[in-house]
Amino acid sequence: MRMLLALTVLGLSLGTLAACGEAKEKQDAPKAGSAVGSGADLSKQMVLRKETPEDIAKDKAEALKAEQEKGWVPAEFKTGASRWKDTGVYLDGQPIGFMTFGELPISLQPHWVKDKMSAEKRPGTNDPGWKWGQERFYKWVDYLKSLGVDIKKVKELHVYGPKFTQAIIATGKDLQSPLAQDFLFRFGVSVGGKAIPRLPAGFANGKTPDKVSAVMIYVNKTPPKLDLDEAAFVLDGKVVLGVPYYGEPLRGGVRIYLDDKFATVIKRQELDAKKATTTPDGDLHWGFYEFLTSKGVDTKKIVEAWVVNGERRREKISAAELEKLTFSAGSQAKGGVLMGDKKLLANAITIFTRELKPEDLPKILDEEEY
Repeated sequence: MRMLLALTVLGLSLGTLAACGEAKEKQDAPKAGSAVGSGADLSKQMVLRKETPEDIAKDKAEALKAEQEKGWVPAEFKTGASRWKDTGVYLDGQPIGFMTFGELPISLQPHWVKDKMSAEKRPGTNDPGWKWGQERFYKWVDYLKSLGVDIKKVKELHVYGPKFTQAIIATGKDLQSPLAQDFLFRFGVSVGGKAIPRLPAGFANGKTPDKVSAVMIYVNKTPPKLDLDEAAFVLDGKVVLGVPYYGEPLRGGVRIYLDDKFATVIKRQELDAKKATTTPDGDLHWGFYEFLTSKGVDTKKIVEAWVVNGERRREKISAAELEKLTFSAGSQAKGGVLMGDKKLLANAITIFTRELKPEDLPKILDEEEY
């Protein structure tokens, strides 16, 4: 009897709950013509914010400002081993160039070295599998001269390797000796990659690093000393882990040269968003000549500029075009800048106060292309 009563009560309770649920569904069901209904009806009720180019530009400017205020640092600017990511050349602590094929002074001529090269060995023949060829090298003394350095005034040249203890230390006397003519460097893939030094026997301190990390030239400043116990260079009793007389090495950005001399660098995080103009797509653009002027570069005598991309001078821009040209430095530039309406990607820019002839530009052999 008690079991039957319990089942009856349970059935009544479930029935009551079901009825309440149905009543609630009827109460919540949308009425015809109400604001809640089909997807089409719902879309009519939604109010979307349509961003104008000014809104987009404002957002980008605020993001850039926030990055600057919080000390945003790109990956290539981190400390540690990556501080030597770019092979800078410093004269008495000031940057005067960078050792990439695309940024070599155009006055620097290659020094061709006879070398054995692999060759196809025909089946059934006595072909040796190699042939005589030539490899592109450059003389250090020629490179220094092309940078405007007087060899006779150099106290010491320090060519850093991956470790300080691997550094080549050449005195002024070394650089003026006959052996200096065989003190060479090449690039890892002939016309690209890291610079690799080659020393003749008995030259300088005899060190031969497998690549060049940085170059220090001392003319007026006192050269630091290599302390083997510290495994570092020491200046005035203090270990120097960066560039002597300068600090952290200059890395990243788009380097600009005027007549083969390093002039300045475009760094995204240092661009002032307030000085930029806004394109219809909301991108921030800066005037190229305005930027040069702000860095103390005289634009009055400029004749042409070359866009360097992938270690090649890709395209020439006349002075008339440069006067009106703007550049952007967004994520699409991938660490470079996009120049003008054509959005030419530039990793470096070389400017000249004279018109270059075809024979002035570096010649690359077909077999050197990669």
